[in-house]
Amino acid sequence: MKFLCVMILAIVSATCRENRRNDGLINSNDLVKEDKTAIIPLEKEDDKIILVDSTFVNLKDYSQDFVYDMKYATEDNFLEAKVYECAECYLRLKTVKALIEANKSFMQQGYRIKLLDCYRPLDIQKRMWEIVSNPKYVADPSKGSIHNRGGAVDITLVDLEGNELDMGTKFDYFGEEASHNYTNLDKKVIQNRKTLRETMQKHHFKIFDSEWWHYNLSNASTFKLSNFKWECK
Repeated sequence: MKFLCVMILAIVSATCRENRRNDGLINSNDLVKEDKTAIIPLEKEDDKIILVDSTFVNLKDYSQDFVYDMKYATEDNFLEAKVYECAECYLRLKTVKALIEANKSFMQQGYRIKLLDCYRPLDIQKRMWEIVSNPKYVADPSKGSIHNRGGAVDITLVDLEGNELDMGTKFDYFGEEASHNYTNLDKKVIQNRKTLRETMQKHHFKIFDSEWWHYNLSNASTFKLSNFKWECK
């Protein structure tokens, strides 16, 4: 199978998904062409295009076992503004695969992952940096973050009834209590964080020390999607 990096004019959308063939492949003519700057790496075999690990996809297309509270699609965040057009979780396919396996492990323990943030456009990263210009908590947009590359997620855990586990701080809390290394916490909180951390690390995610909810996929590529257009379902 020959690898080919193809210039595609849009992320695979709902229209493309509806045209997916029974054999799991996608005809190149079925891809929606809108975003003229997005580069989506694909594999091509004959005239068939196959999604590869660095392709951006919607998590909901691959699993219905997650809970969502996409904070930046609401005003419940430190920006106090809705900055995402819709509450969709787009990630690289490689990240999605690892996240699904991690969630299966959590479900065996009686929990599920709740998504708080996934792919983050660079312009939103710049707005965050204007408010909190501290690289300990917010990535400098001149360098970008793994969020901007679809390789990071902000998550917490819920029980099977949907109740959030106590992790000691709220999302977007910029203080030492949010650090994985902070130990002046209730024993139950420490155990909850340990459960989250150890299971995610087992599935090749790395922690961001200053935020208990932030996980990056190991050996994430530097691939970056620019000018992304949300596909609201």
